[in-house]
Order: sequence, then C-alpha cells, then structure tokens
Amino acid sequence: MNDAQLTRASVAPGWVERLGVAHVLLALVLLVYPAAASDFFLTQIGGYTLILGTLALSLMLLAGYGGMVSLAQITVAGVAGYSVAIFGDNATHVMGFGWPWWIAVPYAVLLAAIASALIGWISARTDGVYTIMITLAIAMAMFYFTQQNYALFNGHSGYSGLQMPQFWGVVWRDPLPFYYVCLGVAVISYAAVLYARDSSFGLSLQAIRDNPRRMRAIGYEVTLHKVFAWFLAGVIAGLAGVLLVWFNGRISPGTIGVNAAIDVLIVAVLGGMRHPIGAFIGALVVVLLKVFAIDLVGADRFNTLIGLVFLAIVFASPDGLLGLWIRFRSKLDKRSIRPPS
Repeated sequence: MNDAQLTRASVAPGWVERLGVAHVLLALVLLVYPAAASDFFLTQIGGYTLILGTLALSLMLLAGYGGMVSLAQITVAGVAGYSVAIFGDNATHVMGFGWPWWIAVPYAVLLAAIASALIGWISARTDGVYTIMITLAIAMAMFYFTQQNYALFNGHSGYSGLQMPQFWGVVWRDPLPFYYVCLGVAVISYAAVLYARDSSFGLSLQAIRDNPRRMRAIGYEVTLHKVFAWFLAGVIAGLAGVLLVWFNGRISPGTIGVNAAIDVLIVAVLGGMRHPIGAFIGALVVVLLKVFAIDLVGADRFNTLIGLVFLAIVFASPDGLLGLWIRFRSKLDKRSIRPPS
C-alpha cells in the first residue's frame, strides 16, 4: 500500500467517526432517494418534508437550546415569503418590484431574521407560557394585518404566480432540482445548528436555559444571547419561508395563520424538541399523515387524527419519536451486555 492509500485509509475512518455512521447512512439515503421516487414523492413528500423540517428546526433551536417556545416561526417565514413576492415578481400586479432573485432572496431572509430578533427582544424577558402567549399574539396580529391590508399584502388573496428562478439552464422548480435545493438548504441549516450547539455561544445559551439568574450573575448578557438566538433562528425560518413560497407558488394570510403556527409546534414536539434531526422526523410523520391519512378519515376529522397521534406520542415519550428510539436502543444495549445467569 503506497503513501496516498495509507493517507486515505487513515482519513476516512476519522470523517466517518466525526460525522457519525447514522449521519453518513442518512446522507446516502437522501442522495439516492430521487432514483427510487416519482415526481410526486420528490416534491410533495421529500421536498415538503425538508421545508417543514427546516422551519421546525428554527423552533427547535429556540426551544431545545434556549428554552424559548415560539409560535411565531411561521410568521417569520411569512415575512421572508411576502418579501420575495413584493420585491420580486408576482402575477397579481400588486407591488412586485422585479428585483433579481439573488438580491430579493438574501434581502427577504435578512428581513425575516431582523423580524425574528425583534420578536425575541419583545419576549426575551419572559419565559414559559408567557413567551408562548406573546409569540401567539404576534402571529395572530400578523395574520389579521396581512388579511386586512390590501395596499402592501393584497389582503385575503395574497400573492400568486411566484415562480422559482431559472438559471444555468436549469428549471429549478422541476421535481429533481427542487428536491436537491430543499435538501441543500436543510443540510446547511442542520449543520449550522449542530455547529452552534457545540460553540461557546451554544453552550452559554444552554446554560442560560438551565439557570439564567446564575449566568446573569457571572456577567453574561442574557437578553443579548437570547435575541441573537432569535436572529439565527430567523435566518433558518426565512430560508424555509422562501422555499415554502416557491413550493406553493403563492402566499396568503392562510399560509401564516394560527393553524400553520401550531403545525410547526406539533412537528417539533413529535420529532423531539431537543434533537435537531427530530424536526425532520416530525415533519415526515405530519406530511405522510396529511398526504395519505386525510383520504381515509376525511378533511373534517384530520385534525382529530393529528391530535390523537400527537397525544399518543407525547404520553409515550415527552421527548418525541426520537426519545422513543433512544429508550428502545438503550434497552437493547442493556440486554446485550447483561451477564449470563
């Protein structure tokens, strides 16, 4: 074996150990998924799951590591979505400044992050149910404001005809390119959350979550840490909002309604609020139920089904589906190391 082969052999295990076998296997599955999936499964299942999971990931960053449960993440995503419609092109002939996508999209994400930071600044001095109520009030206020404002948001109808850009000779809204765009955004957001978790900021944020009074006593700017966490979560939610607009081809007050806000919370809790990958697991469960179970139980009873599934999982494991898996795996490990009688 020559020196190059020895180098590759020594480096490869290190990368696998650093990423984790589960991450490597999951990445391979996601990369080859389009080879076995139809266009419907690529967009309506794969793409939508990744978008919804990215949106829930922004909530997981706040609630899991910062202890701040927000019902305004869909509002933040809506700020980005409406910004794309207003500053870009739309088919409603209201607003539509015609900015190129490479200017409109970063500007929309920045506005979403700033809006998220403002929400965080308002609610950072509260905790628990008070944070939930403040963010719920903001979400409801944004819903009614967009519904009643026609000059800026086009009222109840919202904006339609929002097309994903085409460049490099690729129609990015086609199923295969759109899936990989969603996958790329989800992977970048997921990696950013993992990096933030292990950084000095992430560790201090978790310490603030556990004991804010002690962190304030030793000199940490607790409010500033929380607001910055809201800003980071706003970037992730803004990216998801842009993809959601391109996925639906429109945005209206119904997109950012209270039901949608609660759906994001359900997704995060179902997967596991303290695990970044849990956001995508919960999103997959909800999307599969929405696509297939609604035909079995009907639209009128679908919310009841979601509620029953939610209650069953939460009662079985407060840490969601991922918590169930961790408990199951720990039991298997204990049985495997049990000494013979």
